[in-house]
Amino acid sequence: MLPRYAVYPVLRAVALGERPAEVVVTGGTLLNVYTRELQPGAGVAIAAGRIAATGDVEYTIGPGTRVIDARGRFITPGLVDAHMHVESTLLTVTGFARAALVQGTTAVFMDPHEMANVFGLEGVRLLHAEGRGLPLKVFTTVPSCVPAAPGLEDAGAAIGIGDVQAALDWEGVAGLSEVMDVPGVLGANPLMEAEVAAALARGRPATGHLPEPDARTLQAYAAAGIDSDHESTRVEEALAKARAGMTVMIREGSAWQDVAALVPLITRHRIDPAMCVLVTDDVDAATLVHRGHLNHVLRRAVEEGLDPLLAWQMATIQPARYFRVQQDIGALGPGMAADLLLVDDLADPRPALVMTDGRVVAEDGRLTVDLPGPAFPEAVRRSVHLAAIPRAEELLPRVDAVRDGPALVRVIGAVENSALTRALVERVAVREHIPEAGPGNGLAYLAVLERHRASGRIGRGLVAGFGLRRGAVASTVAHDSHNLIVMGVDPADMVQAVEALAACQGGLVAVAGGRVLAQVELPVAGLMSTREAGEVAAAVEALEAAWRELGSDWHAPFMTLSLLALPVIPALRLTDRGLVEVARAAMVPLTVEA
Repeated sequence: MLPRYAVYPVLRAVALGERPAEVVVTGGTLLNVYTRELQPGAGVAIAAGRIAATGDVEYTIGPGTRVIDARGRFITPGLVDAHMHVESTLLTVTGFARAALVQGTTAVFMDPHEMANVFGLEGVRLLHAEGRGLPLKVFTTVPSCVPAAPGLEDAGAAIGIGDVQAALDWEGVAGLSEVMDVPGVLGANPLMEAEVAAALARGRPATGHLPEPDARTLQAYAAAGIDSDHESTRVEEALAKARAGMTVMIREGSAWQDVAALVPLITRHRIDPAMCVLVTDDVDAATLVHRGHLNHVLRRAVEEGLDPLLAWQMATIQPARYFRVQQDIGALGPGMAADLLLVDDLADPRPALVMTDGRVVAEDGRLTVDLPGPAFPEAVRRSVHLAAIPRAEELLPRVDAVRDGPALVRVIGAVENSALTRALVERVAVREHIPEAGPGNGLAYLAVLERHRASGRIGRGLVAGFGLRRGAVASTVAHDSHNLIVMGVDPADMVQAVEALAACQGGLVAVAGGRVLAQVELPVAGLMSTREAGEVAAAVEALEAAWRELGSDWHAPFMTLSLLALPVIPALRLTDRGLVEVARAAMVPLTVEA
C-alpha cells in the first residue's frame, strides 16, 4: 500500500475527471461507515490502489477502466480484526491470509506472543516479516509480557524493554499488545512502566488484558494509559471498563464466546457504540474454514440483536480509529486503501468479491491470487526439547502426607467456551500417594512439561470438567509459554501422547489404548502447520471426534485445554512449576488443610 501523499496526484486527477479510474465498482449500495448509512447507487472509483472518489463515479470510467457490476449487492469496507493471534489458527501468517481473505477480512492487528514465547524477538520478526508482503494487511502489536508470569512458568524466551522499543519502531507495528502482567502494572514494575511508556510516547496504544478486575484495580490499570481490553465475559464488567475509558473488544473465538453476554452493553445499557469493537482473539482452522473469521463475529452480534450497521462500524472504522490508521483503512472514502467487499446480506456477510489495494483477491469463496508459503529456519521446525520421555508415575500428582485414604486437593475446574477456570477443592481417594482420577470422580490427571530447554521440569495437578472416560490428550500449544501439556485418565496413554508430540516436533494428539487416534502436526515452533487451512481444519475435526470418543463432547476442547497453563487468567492454573493461584500470583500446593 503506497502512502496517500505518494499517489495523491493520481487520486486528485481521477476525482476531478482529468484522467480515468483504473477500476470502478458501480451499481450497488455503498455502506458508509463514517455516517452509518446506506447509499443506493453509489460507486467507488479506484486508482493506484486507493479510492479516488465515491458516490456518482460514472464520470471516471474510461476506455481502459475495469468496471465491476455490483447491482443487487452491498459495497462494504473490508473487515478489520483489532485483536487476534494468528498462531491460534494453527496456520502460518500466509496460510491464515489465504483463509481469512475469502471471508472478507482485509486487515488484522496480530499479537504474535505465542511465537514470542518460543523464540523471542526473532520469532516476532519472522511473523511480522511474513505478513508484510501479503494482500492481507497485517499490523503487528508488540508482545508485552513474555513470559506472561515471570517466576511462575518457564517460556522458551523473554522479551525485554530494549526488544519492545526496537520493535515499536518497525514499519507496520501498531502498538503494544495485551498487557497481562496486572500485578506488574499495579506494583510499578519498571519493565511494565517502561513498555507502556514506550508505546504511548510513540503515539501508539497499549492494549489491555484485564479479566475480572475489582473496582480499584480497574481504575489503577486504566490510569496507566492502557485503554482497551478483550477479556470481559460479563456485561457489568465491560460496562465498568467502558466507563473508565477503555475500548471494549467484544470477542467471539472458537472456544471463548462473549458476544451474547456483551452485546447488551449497547442494546440494553445504550452506551456509545464507538467504545466497542469486534474481535476474534483465538480462532482455530476449523472455525475459520467452516464458520468464518470476523464475518462470523459480526453475524453473531447481529443475531444477538445488534443493528447491522453498528456491527459493521465495530468491525471496520472503529478498530482502525483505535489504532490510529483510519486515514488508510476501515472505510470507503476518498484517499482510503481500496479494500472492499461485495456482499448480498449485511447481517450474514459471505463475500462474493474481496478486493485489497484495488486488486481482486477472492471471488465466490476462492482465492484468486497466489500466495507462496514461507520458509522457516530449521531451528524453528525443531522446538520440542524434552530431557527424556517421562515415566507414567512422573506425570502424576502426589499427596506425600497420605499414603492411602482421603485427602483434600485443589482441582482446576475447566469451563466450556470460557477462558476462565474455577478453583475447586475436592475430597479424593488416595492410593500409594496418588490421588485417583477417572470416570468415577470426574477428574483427570494434568501435567505440564517444560519443552524449550530440556530442563526436565514437570508441573502436576488435577482437572475437572472435560468428561474424559479413557485415554489421554496432549498439546504443545499451551498458553502462553507453550510448554507441553498432557491430560488423561490413563497414565500409560499420557506417556504415549507425550512421545507422539516429541516425535513430530509439536502438535495436538489424542491417544487411547496405546494407540494414536488423531494427531495434528504443528512443526513450526510447535504451534503452526504449513499445510492449507482446509487440511488443518480436517485434522482438527478428526481430533475433536477423537476427543468425543474419549468422552468429551465440548466444543473446541483442545483450545480450552491450551489455556489451563496460562497463569494470568483466573482462577487456578498449572505451569511447569506447579499450581498457580492467579489472584495472588503465587504457587500453591496440591493439598489443602482440612
